[in-house]
Amino acid sequence: MGFLDPLTALVVVFCFLGVMIYKRVNLGITLNAAALLLALFALDLAQIGKVVFETTTNPLAVSLVFASFGIMLLSLLYKETKLIEPLSESLSKLISNSKLIVSLLPAVIGLLPVAGGALMSAPLVEAETEKLGLKEDMKTYVNLWFRHTIFPVYPVSIVLILTASLTGLALTSIIVRQIPVVIVMVIVGYIIALRKTHQTMITDIETNRSAELKRFLITFLPILATIIVVVVFSIDVAIAAFIGIAVILLIAKPSFKTVVKPLKNWTIWGITFAAYGAFLLRNVAIEMGISQVFGSFLTSGSVDVLILLTLLPAFLGAITGSPSGGIILTVSILTGLVIFTPRNASLLYISSYLGYIVAPTHLCLIFTAEYFRCPLGKLYKYLIPSIIVSLTTGILVYLLI
Repeated sequence: MGFLDPLTALVVVFCFLGVMIYKRVNLGITLNAAALLLALFALDLAQIGKVVFETTTNPLAVSLVFASFGIMLLSLLYKETKLIEPLSESLSKLISNSKLIVSLLPAVIGLLPVAGGALMSAPLVEAETEKLGLKEDMKTYVNLWFRHTIFPVYPVSIVLILTASLTGLALTSIIVRQIPVVIVMVIVGYIIALRKTHQTMITDIETNRSAELKRFLITFLPILATIIVVVVFSIDVAIAAFIGIAVILLIAKPSFKTVVKPLKNWTIWGITFAAYGAFLLRNVAIEMGISQVFGSFLTSGSVDVLILLTLLPAFLGAITGSPSGGIILTVSILTGLVIFTPRNASLLYISSYLGYIVAPTHLCLIFTAEYFRCPLGKLYKYLIPSIIVSLTTGILVYLLI
């Protein structure tokens, strides 16, 4: 093992991670440096080699890297081909309410279960939030928050399915208990971001809705194709993203110069490298035996079940940058200590999920902040109160229902 105990190593490395992010060091460099530093502190050379090899060759890691690259390229192509403009315009005329657009669209695109998928809705949200006069920090919050309101009740969510499987419970029994949390999340997002904005309405009675619907479907097709390929046909997100790219090339017919321009943008490579770093960081945390460390700590004393089901999964979801990671580790720790019911399984899920949303290792958070050039400090000013209210709702559902 390394020369620091796992808990100390985690504290040191996440302090380092916080400083790097605060200094706005490139995300790809930051996450990979943090993962390697944690490995050097807590693992021996053989373990480090094993983790790096397994991460590099892991099909899930490879898929994540290519999916992140593909999603970012698709997002940038929407801007470079200017296809984003007719998409936003047609959607505005169809819905006639910018507030509804910026709250609904990220959630709809959120049906695409990919790390960093908020990049797909970012250009659309950017165009509509300009009409509402929102600043960069609020644009970032809207895109991030409303994207993540759908997952606690989305029956095709891999994380929800995983939670039900690990706890041996019916999926619907968990989803039903999380409906109040989703409702509160939507209300909180509206109050913080949209309540005081000027509502943009389209009053042109001459608008040809049939023509606008056709224009919307054509310009939305690259995103829609990507979502359908993943959700309906269960094809890997990495492949689906490139199918979306192929569709946008067929529709927009851009020049070669337009197509290669995004590849000269350092952001796309930084984000791709960051996807690998996030996966590496999670694998290092697992290899260092974090579940055993916390299991020994918890069994050595009496800890209230409510604390076990909130703080533990929230912390593990945050440090792994994955709700799945938080849930898997928490269930492993608590098996034998807690009898899982829909009541506590739901709280475990909500805690891990919200911990993941607010974590600096959360790719959607970091990618969205980078896209809108928003310092994390400004984003957290809105995000942390939202998380507190949402988690409190989850706890109240646990205690009262």
